[in-house]
Amino acid sequence: MLNAFQAHINSKPLFLKNSKLLIAISGGIDSVVLTHLCYKMGLDIALAHCNFNLRGKESDADEDFVLELAEDLELEVFIESFDTKAFAKDEKLSIQMAARELRYHWFLELTEQLKFDYVLTAHHADDNLETFFINLSRGTGLDGLLGIPEVNNHIVRPLLPFSKEDIESYAKKHQLKWREDSSNGSTKYLRNKLRHDVIPVLKEINPHLLQNFAKTQMFLKDSKCIVEDKILDVFNKVIKPMDDSTFSLNIEEIKKLNHPKTYLYELLKDFGFTEWEDVVDLLDAPSGKYIKTNTHRLIKDRDFLLLSVNQTDKTQIIHISETYNIVEIPLGTLFFDEADAILETSKTVIYVDKDVLKFPLSIRKWEEGDVFYPLGMTGKKKLSKYFKDEKFSMLDKENVWLLCSDDAIVWVIGKRADNRFKVTENTKQILRIELK
Repeated sequence: MLNAFQAHINSKPLFLKNSKLLIAISGGIDSVVLTHLCYKMGLDIALAHCNFNLRGKESDADEDFVLELAEDLELEVFIESFDTKAFAKDEKLSIQMAARELRYHWFLELTEQLKFDYVLTAHHADDNLETFFINLSRGTGLDGLLGIPEVNNHIVRPLLPFSKEDIESYAKKHQLKWREDSSNGSTKYLRNKLRHDVIPVLKEINPHLLQNFAKTQMFLKDSKCIVEDKILDVFNKVIKPMDDSTFSLNIEEIKKLNHPKTYLYELLKDFGFTEWEDVVDLLDAPSGKYIKTNTHRLIKDRDFLLLSVNQTDKTQIIHISETYNIVEIPLGTLFFDEADAILETSKTVIYVDKDVLKFPLSIRKWEEGDVFYPLGMTGKKKLSKYFKDEKFSMLDKENVWLLCSDDAIVWVIGKRADNRFKVTENTKQILRIELK
């Protein structure tokens, strides 16, 4: 296996051979063999072990074993102890998900603080097959069928081409020692049930299961490349950016596509949507209908679906004292400066009579019934009527913030100033306000 492992590493770009590597080691056979292989190749490695404190003395014995192995190989080792049960309870996660989150967060900290280039984990071909079946059983798109990626940002899995049988044979041949995790024998977890009850039967039916599975995944990855090329073409026809966080999807163009639901899935899958029938129904829904995830919202607005990040709390109010010259708001940054004269005005720069203002000023979201006196016009106007005249989309309206003096609107920020605060020939102090 060492020769095959060397050939595998050498077949890749030299990023592993020339990098500072951190091996995630549990003490089990997989990570011990990975450590031994990398050590034999002379790679620049250190070890990182997580003690999740889930198995009492057994967890502590795993930690002691890793420390002893690091000493025998003269390798640097990092140990971190976690109260996994408490973290899982606080974050409302399963024990497995809590351990995963703690583990990868710590690995990322180590790579950033100690300048490791990559973290190596000991996932192998059997793990990959198990992940495939887990995703398949839960319902998944093409991405879920691709299994575990060999390289994912700073995480690298160099044992993916090798089977559990390869690893066990290597460990026995070299008389390596390792720790057995007693929880791996339990079938209460789906992965263990697949490992002990399902996959052995499939291997018995087809001894070449792993090799055939590897070929299937290669075909799936090729298919994904074709799909991504097509999705990119559709993306450019269908989706247009409105600002940094909002995109519009052209409903007419979507309806021209064969299988709109499939395309909507590919376009929107990374934003947390799961109820795809509801997404498709938005195409023919009345304006204002929307669905949302924890992070994003998709709203029907006339001939478009608008994708945006979830809205800021509408009750938020920002107060501005007379001494502030720079204020951060959800739309950007406001700059307040005294001026001698009006040099230029635009939607993002206004000049007001400072003496007419009553401090502290406030910034808030607009509300139904709000009225202002648009600069350059006579009389007042409801904001809702102003939005309609200016053909604001629903998201445009939701992103409107107001600069107010007491109850009076000074500026529909980034849109229109109020006539009551304009600079006149009687103005003594001019205040310039700019949104960047």
